[in-house]
Amino acid sequence: MTSPHASRPTPITVLGTGAWGTSLARLATANPGNVVRSWSRSSPETLEAVVADAEVLIIAIAMQGIVKLSKRLQTIGLKEQTIIVTATKGLDPETHLSPSRLWQAAFPRHAVAVLSGPNLSKEIDRGLPAATVVASTNEAAAQRVQTLISSDRFRVYTNTDPLGTELGGTLKNVMAIAVGACDGLNLGTNAKSALMTRALPEMVRVGVKLGADPETFLGLAGLGDMLATCSSRLSRNYRVGYGLAQGQPMAEILQALDGTAEGVNTTEVLLAIAKEHQISVPITKAVHALIHGRMDAKAAVEVLMDRELKPETLGLL
Repeated sequence: MTSPHASRPTPITVLGTGAWGTSLARLATANPGNVVRSWSRSSPETLEAVVADAEVLIIAIAMQGIVKLSKRLQTIGLKEQTIIVTATKGLDPETHLSPSRLWQAAFPRHAVAVLSGPNLSKEIDRGLPAATVVASTNEAAAQRVQTLISSDRFRVYTNTDPLGTELGGTLKNVMAIAVGACDGLNLGTNAKSALMTRALPEMVRVGVKLGADPETFLGLAGLGDMLATCSSRLSRNYRVGYGLAQGQPMAEILQALDGTAEGVNTTEVLLAIAKEHQISVPITKAVHALIHGRMDAKAAVEVLMDRELKPETLGLL
């Protein structure tokens, strides 16, 4: 696909210089038609300077910083044509909104896109092939971002369901904690496969209730991301569950991580959403009890295994 903007350089700014933000900046830089700048709170340049000419703004910061950053950018102002791309996975604890909905509320006249998929940054940095999804209700914006960051080692797909795309990437972090605990207890492949299979409809039930397309969860941003996160010790959320199952204190586990395990905070918000909308989330409840020390990993697994016998239905709605 040839971009209508390909004849001139495209200014792209990446906000966030953690592992994922750095990887995204490298991917964007690989396209010779892009001029890429990165920024964090420790950068010598001001935020005003790096966003002034940006036509694409990729935001890869932790969930806890979204509201504060959006208010700063509202004060600064963005070019009318700037596309906001959120690569954050999480839910706001106060509003229960996803990052894209927070950004759209802050900048209602701007195109907002979600970038999410099975993307372990350490593998991408090694040049290993990967695929992702860019989703937006503005199809032209999604296609432009697709063109700007695609390469022979990073395949980008588009869809029109930004909420489902980011919920897939967000909710699987909770499931990864559960799977990490399963592996930490050495329960075997059968138990792990059963847990992951039941995790998917739990994610779909939440997503559909909030307005997402159920099919999105069967793609890269749902099932694909869950398989990657639940199968690799590169995943911080997986390592949280694994460490808890090994008897490590939560504070010690979090201190050893090279970044934020968003699944810990997401579990709190997800459980509140489930209560509000009366959604069945047994795995989330078990993870919440495990995180807060009300139940050890062995007891959490026993609770899931002792649920009433019933037919195997997906129970998506």
